[in-house]
Amino acid sequence: MTTTLDIHHILKVLPHRYPFLLVDRVLDMEKGKRLTAIKNVTMNEPFFVGHFPHHPVMPGVLVLEAMAQASALLSLLSLDLTLDENLVYYFAGIDGARFKRPVEPGDQLRFEIECLRMKTTAAKFKAQALVGDAMVCEAELMCVLHRIDE
Repeated sequence: MTTTLDIHHILKVLPHRYPFLLVDRVLDMEKGKRLTAIKNVTMNEPFFVGHFPHHPVMPGVLVLEAMAQASALLSLLSLDLTLDENLVYYFAGIDGARFKRPVEPGDQLRFEIECLRMKTTAAKFKAQALVGDAMVCEAELMCVLHRIDE
């Protein structure tokens, strides 16, 4: 079964908000297996003001964060979990991150996420970010579900 999600549904699943929500749409998803999502990169992004004024480039750590948000969507939707103020899904690790080309205003980032392992409280993903057919970044990401003690 495949699933697509617009921004309204993404806002119901992820706790992130502007300027830190970095996934605009889920194009395709197979629960527990894979997800394809996009982020439209515009000159209006707040990080371009200082990174870099003479040649705007999306910071690599934000590309990784966007990949982690797409991974979290796959995990949360696969497990039918809803986050609340006492339950958070943390980015827990990065292995083998490689950056291949810069991301610039006007690019559309496409995230290809594959689930390598998933349990109720932790998951590992193979994640890629692409612009067109060009690889921008690849990494293995780990995320963990954590209950906040009150």
